[in-house]
Order: sequence, then C-alpha cells, then structure tokens
Amino acid sequence: MTEPDPPPCAVRPYGDTTDDGMVQLSFTLPLPHEPLAEATALQLARQMGLERPLLVHARPIGTEFTFFVVYGPVVHRVALDSVDVMEREYPLLSAQEVDETLHGRLGRDLVVVGACIGTDAHTVGIDAILNIKGFAGQKGLEYYHSMRVVNLGAQVAVADLARRALSEGADAVLVSQAVTQRDAHLTNVRELGAELDIVFAGRTRPLLVVGGPRFDPTMAAEIGADRVFGRGTTPDDVASYLTHALTAARDGQAAADPRARIGDTV
Repeated sequence: MTEPDPPPCAVRPYGDTTDDGMVQLSFTLPLPHEPLAEATALQLARQMGLERPLLVHARPIGTEFTFFVVYGPVVHRVALDSVDVMEREYPLLSAQEVDETLHGRLGRDLVVVGACIGTDAHTVGIDAILNIKGFAGQKGLEYYHSMRVVNLGAQVAVADLARRALSEGADAVLVSQAVTQRDAHLTNVRELGAELDIVFAGRTRPLLVVGGPRFDPTMAAEIGADRVFGRGTTPDDVASYLTHALTAARDGQAAADPRARIGDTV
C-alpha cells in the first residue's frame, strides 16, 4: 500500500486541472453597460492577478451600473505555513459535562445575555445559540441547567445591552450580527466593547462573544471581543468555550481572558 503524497507547501486554486489557478469572480462597476465597462472589468481582473481573464457574463443594473462575471487563472500562490488558523484550544463538552463543571466551580447559574444590536433584525443566529430548540440537532443554551439565559432579541441599542448586562449580573454577553454593510457589524461590536468598559468600570467586565457569517475568528482582539465565532457555530461550541474561559482563570490555566470572573460580585 503506497503512502499518500505529502501536502504541497503552497497552493493555487483548482479549476479543470490541478494547479491551473482557475477562479471565477463577480462584481459590479458603476458604469453603464457599454464597451468601456467591459474593457474596464477585464483590466480590473488583470490588476487583481488574473492572467488572460475571460468575460463570461455582463448584465446592466439600471442605466448606470453593470454586473460582471470573469473567469481566468490567478498568478498567486498561498504558502501554507503563512496561513493563520484559529485553532480551538478547548475540548467540546456535552451538556452534562458543562452543567457539572459550571455547577461545581461556580456554585450558581452562569448568566448569559444575548441580542442583535444596532439596526440588525436577523435573530436566526442568536436564537440558534440561545433558544432551547437550538441548531443542527443541538439544544441551545437555555437547555443547560447551569445557565440562565436572557435573550433580548433584535435591534437592541448598544447602551441598553450594556446596562442590561450589568443589571442581570452577566458573566457573558453574546451578540449576533448579520447586517454587514459598510462594516456595521465591526463598528457595533467596537462600540459595545467600549460601552461595557464604561458601564462595568471598577468591576470585572463580562466576556464579549460575537458571531456572524462575515466575522473573521482571528480578529477578536481588534474589535474588542473575547471570542469571535463564524459560520457553522453550534451551541455546544459556545457552551464549551464559556465553560473553558470562565473556569480556566480560576484554575490558574491559560484562558482566553485571564481576568478572573467566577465568584466576582457586581
């Protein structure tokens, strides 16, 4: 039985044959659908690193915009040793393990306050994590005997969420953001982090955990969050992280945030 080939040191996209670099891109230009717009689209594709790009689709959007699809091989390769990957540093726990760990270490219910903030009205994500019906066959955090969950729903003002977190004695604040136009999800989270610092001045700030399809899990520190979850996150991911983060500091282990929270009083 032959050994499998070792993984390559660097990779290009795959289209028709291995390493051919073929990709398909779509974008809109603020130009009417005319020859100038098509030539501009191809030049843009070349500047983006496509060799011999092909214009495979062009459609006017109104009278002043044109939507394009281009196809061609990229010149770029990605060195695998240069890629940053957010590895999960804690084990996935069952609901029973979470409950036993938190009750044993905390001696009370862990308080989680969640919401969609700003103008975001998309509650599917936050409900999937918090509501007892859960997601992907997993029960949400309301199912856990060791947690008290306060779900504030959609379009919650940042200041209101911070104040409610204080009044509830929150150990963690969970935020889901689906609206991303003009990086609204990043702005909202940064504002919430700053507001939590103000409201919890002199006290231990709760964990700030955010999630949504457009978040990069490696950018937590950049936006003032303790943890960022992306696509495919399930309730047990979040429950296991909260258990890890809120008990590791007490145990003297490396935690996502070394500030002790368990046992603090508000």
